[in-house]
Amino acid sequence: MSVFDFISKQFVDVIDWTESEDGVLAYRFPMRDNEIQTGARLTVRETQAALFVNEGKVADLFNPGLYTLTTQNLPVLTNLMNWDKAFASPFKSDVYFFSTREQLAQKWGTPTAITIRDKEFGPIRIQAYGVYSFKIGDPKTFYQKVSGSREIYRIGDIEGQLRSTVTTSLSSFLGSAQIPFIDMAANLVAFSSVLLNTLSAGFSDYGLSLQSFQVQSVSLPAELQKRLDERASMNIVGDLRNYTQYQAAQSIPIAAANEGGVAGAGASLGAGIGIGQVMSQALGGMLGTPTSSGASDAAGVLEKLHELFKKGVLSQAEFDAKKTELLKKIG
Repeated sequence: MSVFDFISKQFVDVIDWTESEDGVLAYRFPMRDNEIQTGARLTVRETQAALFVNEGKVADLFNPGLYTLTTQNLPVLTNLMNWDKAFASPFKSDVYFFSTREQLAQKWGTPTAITIRDKEFGPIRIQAYGVYSFKIGDPKTFYQKVSGSREIYRIGDIEGQLRSTVTTSLSSFLGSAQIPFIDMAANLVAFSSVLLNTLSAGFSDYGLSLQSFQVQSVSLPAELQKRLDERASMNIVGDLRNYTQYQAAQSIPIAAANEGGVAGAGASLGAGIGIGQVMSQALGGMLGTPTSSGASDAAGVLEKLHELFKKGVLSQAEFDAKKTELLKKIG
């Protein structure tokens, strides 16, 4: 090295890193052609770690603190550089800083619905989402397996891989959980706890420590949710005969105010009672209870339902629900 090259070089005597933005996991201290001076001061702040790398080989790791660099606190680098008692000063080495603070509110979700076998509904597709938090637990492993020699490494660079890890474990867990979909909402805390333990090993492989994991929602795709709502509505209706009579009775004030007055209301009420009786007979036949004419009664039920709908006794939603239920029984 010429005298001019020696003079033009700059010698680093202060090494530190102040995080200027969120989401940065690893940062390489800008050395360029500079070299580290004997006795240089290294500052590692709380929620940070610093790693010295010599010619691609991981050397010494520093936790939070203020250090004056000597052979005493750089034992691995001293060995790699074949120093006996002191630095061959100045020396060249790469220094990487890592943010070890907890990265909060990281979102995850199933990109596509997961198919599981439900005890009550059979094969169904479900979706799930939630949040998790993590931090760098082993900077050496993170450097060797993830960040490498990049100048800066952000959460976004590993986010896709972590989400895939979550989705894979979630699919396996829900597929074998044997918990009916309608009971999943009551088990979200238990799901979160199990998945936290399950996922921790996968995160650890990258030098990361999973701090928290929460399943916030498990839901059905829109078309399946609609079918579940229809089924719930029919369960709420219960006895169609009594419900139809109730609806007819409720229509009396409305009918009295319209053309035909109370007479119209009486007709509606009579029709309501009749439709309840006919529906009860028809459904009884379809469920295995002997009736004299189950098929014709079912047709009569549909006709009566239509009449009640036209008279305003049944709403569109009520008419559709009753019709759907009846057709299912017939089919």
